[in-house]
Amino acid sequence: MWYVYIIRSIEFPEQEYIGATEYLKRRLPEHNAGRSAHTAKFVPWKLVFPDKLKALAFEKYLKSHSGRAFSKKRLC
Repeated sequence: MWYVYIIRSIEFPEQEYIGATEYLKRRLPEHNAGRSAHTAKFVPWKLVFPDKLKALAFEKYLKSHSGRAFSKKRLC
């Protein structure tokens, strides 16, 4: 299974990175270890949806009328 993820730099919060991986639990430590040229200069990183409440709120949005329009236009 593949995952799309969003990470945000802790020290530079305006910097975000969007990626895709088959191994989500392994990928964030790789970014924080500087193994990606695109993210190395903004370490450390954190997931944008680190907790259940934020993830559920985003899920609720995606299931709304405007969220479905967004996903059809942007994700498919």
